[in-house]
Amino acid sequence: MKKTGVVIVALMALGLAAPARGETYKTTYPMACSEMWPAVKEVLSNADNNYEVKKMDEAQMSAAYNVKHNIHVNITGAILQRTNKVKLVPKGDASCEMQVVSNYSGPEHNDQGDFKARVEKSLAKMKAAKPSEPTKAEVPAKPAEPAKPTNPGE
Repeated sequence: MKKTGVVIVALMALGLAAPARGETYKTTYPMACSEMWPAVKEVLSNADNNYEVKKMDEAQMSAAYNVKHNIHVNITGAILQRTNKVKLVPKGDASCEMQVVSNYSGPEHNDQGDFKARVEKSLAKMKAAKPSEPTKAEVPAKPAEPAKPTNPGE
């Protein structure tokens, strides 16, 4: 009976530890990371998003943060809540890969998906606020220079 109890405890510990490992989710965007970083920072600094930034590295375009969940439906989600991480990795001149390391926090939460959706919403908001480059047809023509008066005495 003693061995059975030890095996059960060991299996339970493995069952709890397995979801605690963070998985890295990667999404590539067609823009420079320097254009994307302000959106990531805006999401992390927005009080409505319930993030608590633990560490932010501007030069590396990375951050470690906790998600402040109001409730967990089960005890496993509360116990397994860990620090999430985000890092932007340049992929060539025109692409940026957002890497989010998100730990399991219970079946009722999708921390990685929620974070990604908020960043994309912030990117869309920033793009809408940014004035677009005028097309050639929209650029007003330069007015013609006024004719120089002729000198009547010549």
